Amino acid sequence: MSTDPISILSAVPAIALGHYPTPVEELNGLRAALGGGPRLFVKRDDSIGFAFGGNKIRKLELVCARALNEGADTLITAGGVQSNHARVTAAVAARHGLRCLLVANGVPPDKPTANALLDELFGAEVQYVKSREDRSPAMVSAAAHLVAAGRHPYVIPVGASTPLGALGYVRAVGELVDQVTPPDVIVHASSSGGTQAGLVAGCRLYTQRTQVIGVSADDSAESLRQTIATLIAGIETFLQLAPSSLSDGSSLEVEDGFCGDGYGIPTEASREALDLLARRDAILLDPTYTAKAMAALIAYVRESRFRNDQTVLFWHTGGQVNLFA
Repeated sequence: MSTDPISILSAVPAIALGHYPTPVEELNGLRAALGGGPRLFVKRDDSIGFAFGGNKIRKLELVCARALNEGADTLITAGGVQSNHARVTAAVAARHGLRCLLVANGVPPDKPTANALLDELFGAEVQYVKSREDRSPAMVSAAAHLVAAGRHPYVIPVGASTPLGALGYVRAVGELVDQVTPPDVIVHASSSGGTQAGLVAGCRLYTQRTQVIGVSADDSAESLRQTIATLIAGIETFLQLAPSSLSDGSSLEVEDGFCGDGYGIPTEASREALDLLARRDAILLDPTYTAKAMAALIAYVRESRFRNDQTVLFWHTGGQVNLFA
């Protein structure tokens, strides 16, 4: 059996969900609106093509393959009422004939919209809890009840942000370098840490030089860096690499200055970013994650934090369904 990390990665079981490769497009309209600066590109994971797309699909292709291989008949996961991850998990369950139980923190909507509506259409059962802290105990309890009833549940952590799930974005970097010359910088929305862990590890494997900047939607930079470091350590173990071979910690760049008043609450900068991308390049962002990440990219360009001879790629992680929440 090969010990080459890319060979190991290629052999990881995966179910087919997305349509790949996702497009890479130049953001000429945005660059003109900003008065020049570095060349700007976008990697369109909002256009993956399954269940309204987004970054969770790459993760769940691997995580749900393991669930199916282990004989699961029920997928259990958690998120907010308008969770993108919950929506995609419900869609995967529907595609594969599985039951889906979603634990959502928040108030049950009187009339489901956006992701909550899609959860219902995909046939998911939703259990509501008061807070984020209540989600994990509720998932554990639900799984225990199902096991006692003779079922085979598989619990997926929030965001499918496990080392296995993060491998989806290691693979995604391999896809990117087959499409274009590796960019100097990747900017993306970062929350549960799995996407950034995969991008950092993938860039170390495939490009060696690309800087990855995750823009937090809620957590502090320090908290998110710790989560990402733990996930990368798990990736190194999975790929049979020495500790710290994919990141020594100094490469974990998290920007937490664009969260505003908190999770899901738009800021003036995120509203501007959402409007600019729609009007200049006909690309839709979401108010919770990608608009805040794009606000950071715009600010960095305006502050000349990127050189004009660099290429900067915005990795679009989806979520536009929440425009209709």
